[in-house]
Amino acid sequence: MTGSARRRTGDSRYGGRVPLVAAAVCPHPPLLVPEVAGSAAPELDDLRAACDTAVRRLLAPDPDIVVLVGTGPVTGPIRTPATGSLQPWGVDLYLPLVPGQSDRGALLPLSLTIGAWLLARHDTRPPVTAVQVAADAGPAELAALADEVGAAGDRVASLVLGDGSACRGEKAPGYDDARALPYDQGVAAALADADLDALLDLDPVVSAELKAAGRAPWQVLAGAARAAGGGWRGELLHDSAPYGVAYFVASWERV
Repeated sequence: MTGSARRRTGDSRYGGRVPLVAAAVCPHPPLLVPEVAGSAAPELDDLRAACDTAVRRLLAPDPDIVVLVGTGPVTGPIRTPATGSLQPWGVDLYLPLVPGQSDRGALLPLSLTIGAWLLARHDTRPPVTAVQVAADAGPAELAALADEVGAAGDRVASLVLGDGSACRGEKAPGYDDARALPYDQGVAAALADADLDALLDLDPVVSAELKAAGRAPWQVLAGAARAAGGGWRGELLHDSAPYGVAYFVASWERV
């Protein structure tokens, strides 16, 4: 069956319309962009390659739209046109949310800027939209945003941007915290197993203390996956903390 036919008929395994068909989780350090990293770029080659694999898998089911989800100053949709900038990190590089948009428009937060950069590395891609979620967003906001992700199209793929704890060692941005490693191990296991309950159960207070920027976006993903129904298969493609910040890359598909 062609992609357009699937969009008309849905997927009979789940009784009709299936909003979320695939997801990918990637981190959003500015150093992921080689122009920002400079001579240190090779240090993140494995992470970059894992992100590319996750995005390729995200696009493989022929979604009719990709929704970027990442932290931002407020919770809600990003109105287009919108553009990300890497000027704060010393590189005069602008990344439009929608290729060919008429002007730069609103400024994307860092998480969605890196998401736009990751998508731009792939030539064939469907339309793109984005939502941002405040780091301290509560359950009601997260649930509403998850519904919005699912309602974005008939076949939605979501690229979710979020870092783990930033407290993995004395040189980490949040210094060293003994809770960071077990927290990150729990997140890695939940992403590997597509464990929705484990992600939804992440404590927002502990997550904030550990400076885990991915907590809210991961919970939006878990809510959207639950609302879509059916089963999910996850694969953890990368797990590291090279600068004291945990970086995860995961790929989710329906089963």
